[in-house]
Amino acid sequence: PGADDPQLFGSLVDALVTQQDWTARTKVGAVFGRWDTLVGPDIAAHCRPESLNEGELLVVAESTAWATQLRLLAPSILGRLRAGVGGDVVTKLRVVGPTAPSWKKGPRTVRGRGPRDTYG
Repeated sequence: PGADDPQLFGSLVDALVTQQDWTARTKVGAVFGRWDTLVGPDIAAHCRPESLNEGELLVVAESTAWATQLRLLAPSILGRLRAGVGGDVVTKLRVVGPTAPSWKKGPRTVRGRGPRDTYG
């Protein structure tokens, strides 16, 4: 088809991404947007991607047990991400577990056991 003829939307978007050099950004967006399909629904139900900096993907697990399991599955998860998005987007996977709430309020703190019942 010519330039004046109707075009397929996908081909127009692909041309725009190539013209504006957005390929790296769309690959990063694909990691977050297609997380469920890239890693599978079982794994995606128990973790979520948090950030992607310089090829290192930070994944937050819902429990420490799942964090340990994801660390063991890291090579296969990286393989799925390379196959689905590209090999140069995610080069390292860092898995962390949930964090406990912080009881520190304000700029100064006192060492000790933390909050406890002080009533009678």
